[in-house]
Amino acid sequence: MTITRFDPFRDFTTFQDLVGDIASRGNWVPPVDIYETADRGLVIKAELPDMSREEVEVTVENNTLTLRGTKSLPADVKEEQFRRVERRYGSFVRSFTLPNTVDAAKVSAEYKNGVLTVKLPFREEARARTITVEVAA
Repeated sequence: MTITRFDPFRDFTTFQDLVGDIASRGNWVPPVDIYETADRGLVIKAELPDMSREEVEVTVENNTLTLRGTKSLPADVKEEQFRRVERRYGSFVRSFTLPNTVDAAKVSAEYKNGVLTVKLPFREEARARTITVEVAA
């Protein structure tokens, strides 16, 4: 039988180990929800906690919606104060191919409470309409 010494701090790592681990992870991808609204448009909601509007860029080009930004470590916390870092930091890019039914000229975005909401309205000609069928006698 082998005797192993109990180390209550074995799960703790130094900040330098954490920063190295964060840097080695590369880009992170914010989670999104995509759904269709009752007024026949699409909505994309992305979780971007602890980011400001200035750190987020939304572009629409060639039928592609791109979300881009950089999430930095908190500036008010010193390196030696960190004991564990589990949240992701660094730059991100997330792209979505838009269907031809979306009116790219009317895309709007809002950032509130750490959630980016992008509204993608459908073109008028792509909206569902009811057609009356005449009955021939």
